[in-house]
Amino acid sequence: MTNLPTGMPFDDIRNLVRDLPGPDSEAVAACRARESQLTKPPGALGRLEGIAEWLCAWQGQHPPKAERVVVAVFAGNHGVVAQGVAAYPQAVTAQMVANFQNDGAAVNQICKTFGLGLKVFELALEKPTGDITAAAAMDEAECAATIAYGMEAIEGAELLCIGEMGIGNTTIAAAISHALHGGKAEDWVGPGTGVDAAGMIRKADAVRRAVALHASHLADPLEVLRRLGGRELAAMVGAILAARLQHIPVVVDGYVATAAAAILHAMRPDALDHCIAGHKSAEPAHAQLLAKLGMAPVLDLGMRLGEASGAAMAAGLIKAAADLHNGMATFASAGVSGKEA
Repeated sequence: MTNLPTGMPFDDIRNLVRDLPGPDSEAVAACRARESQLTKPPGALGRLEGIAEWLCAWQGQHPPKAERVVVAVFAGNHGVVAQGVAAYPQAVTAQMVANFQNDGAAVNQICKTFGLGLKVFELALEKPTGDITAAAAMDEAECAATIAYGMEAIEGAELLCIGEMGIGNTTIAAAISHALHGGKAEDWVGPGTGVDAAGMIRKADAVRRAVALHASHLADPLEVLRRLGGRELAAMVGAILAARLQHIPVVVDGYVATAAAAILHAMRPDALDHCIAGHKSAEPAHAQLLAKLGMAPVLDLGMRLGEASGAAMAAGLIKAAADLHNGMATFASAGVSGKEA
């Protein structure tokens, strides 16, 4: 993506967040009624039952559907890489996008396994965002336009998985988390793609300096996003927001995707009720950020790859939850005796 659309000003985005639709109580009631009649003891499928109910609530329908699952990977580059915060050169972002397009990445294989659709969005990779230790990542017009772009990227989904690719973006996630939730810079940084101890020190220093530089503007979550964020995070904010407006549940990937979601949570605490955390990343601060957002991950497999891999893995389980709810026999249809009074 070289030319961003005109987009919308931040005030329009704030208005959308102010008017978010809620869950469908009738769909939830229908889901619970059927669940109580399925050939199993009540609650025997554990969290899978809650996932089916969550799908109904936010799709606004019963039965739940998870056939058209879209995995959206947004890719961006970051000026903060100049601070020595990454283990790989910035060229790897574009190279990995090509790998996605050539069916060679982990997320491609996961999508094939579970029958998921994959969309990859390049966000002006030739023009990294500003170095957040010295300037804002984006101006308001570019940030708003990128949010708008993300809002247009979710067409055709019954369930949306969001993820990212961007060398240096765990530093960006750490800066956003530090700005929104305080603590020390060191609390929010991790190895990312594998930086050494010296690299960790550089990451914490970059996060500390960036948050200090922009401190007087960080009371506004959208200012946090434009000053400390990146294009892929802004696009994920847009995708999450549009999904809520279009009654599409969202599976959030790892640390970077969760940092994007945290922007909306800071704007409105219930803005992520239609979202589920696909997994807990091995990136150390991810568990802390999930706790701040009140999100319980579906999976904990020690993954820290990004590229929506954890969200896509969770989507396979979510598809199973929908199939269980829709396909199991009821006591009546199977001729099985129900629980005695």
